[in-house]
Amino acid sequence: MATAEPQTVTTVRNHWWWRPGWRPGRHFYACHLTLDNQPQLRTLVKQCQDAITHLPDLDLIPPQWLHITMQGIGFVDEIGEADLAAVTKRIGETLRYSKPPAATFHRPAIRPEAVTFKANPPEPLYQLRLAMHGAIASVLGPAKFHEPMPATEQFAPHVSAAYVNSDGSAKPIANAIGSIDFQAVTATFDTASLLVFHRDRRCTSGRRPPRCRSARRASAPRQQRWSCNRLRFGLFF
Repeated sequence: MATAEPQTVTTVRNHWWWRPGWRPGRHFYACHLTLDNQPQLRTLVKQCQDAITHLPDLDLIPPQWLHITMQGIGFVDEIGEADLAAVTKRIGETLRYSKPPAATFHRPAIRPEAVTFKANPPEPLYQLRLAMHGAIASVLGPAKFHEPMPATEQFAPHVSAAYVNSDGSAKPIANAIGSIDFQAVTATFDTASLLVFHRDRRCTSGRRPPRCRSARRASAPRQQRWSCNRLRFGLFF
């Protein structure tokens, strides 16, 4: 039986502390991989969420906001519309020559602030993040782009099923997921989403920014365009 990952975390802490630069009402642009077109992976996450839904110290992530955290861009009040359009175009140009990464997700793991599914292998997703980082940096420059280049050991791609909302023991979570039979799911990601996030009201929620047109692919029909809402990879767009 494939159950939860062996758990090494014994205590958990509140996820909802204010990170540097964040404050109520301040929003942030990021480019992440959502699970919109990953029904099997969404089902795997829901299986975990169903097992922990009774735990008051966990906030389940709504299905429309399930994602793999990839690359932050900057705060909305620091990135103008023209910069956003240029970033979108450059990321799109970068991704169209990238191979869509594939990863396998199996058993949930307890992290200090969340319950997550690790992506294995992480390397293809790490290479994608490096490409995103380089594309954004080439447009915004160091004056506007403050996200550091991610080191391999600092990037652990995953899908979070729930965030912890108070400090306490990890044992109730381990007990809830420990005996569940989780079947591995392999997903290929061919779509990146440009999102706007906030952390108000003990919730990391988001929205897709207003549609923003950029240059068309030379071989595409004239009406085909990239948009800020969707950035697709390689031959999949």
